[in-house]
Amino acid sequence: MAATFDIHEVRHRVKMLRDTGTTMVVENRDGVACPACGDAFTELLISEAANHSFDVPPQTRLCVHNETETGRVLIATHQ
Repeated sequence: MAATFDIHEVRHRVKMLRDTGTTMVVENRDGVACPACGDAFTELLISEAANHSFDVPPQTRLCVHNETETGRVLIATHQ
């Protein structure tokens, strides 16, 4: 897996749900691989913010990928 996740390479395969400038959430539409485990993710949060709080439905698997090069944290859900 690549050290950094390039959203521009997969932009045609995901749907942007939210973009605040420091945090983006996308929905997987075409089997894009999770940057942490390699399985297709359901949704992906890409963030430069230091803190986050969110609710996740039961039976949802989370993967976390820390990009030390960019300072971003990527959190993927798998359902």
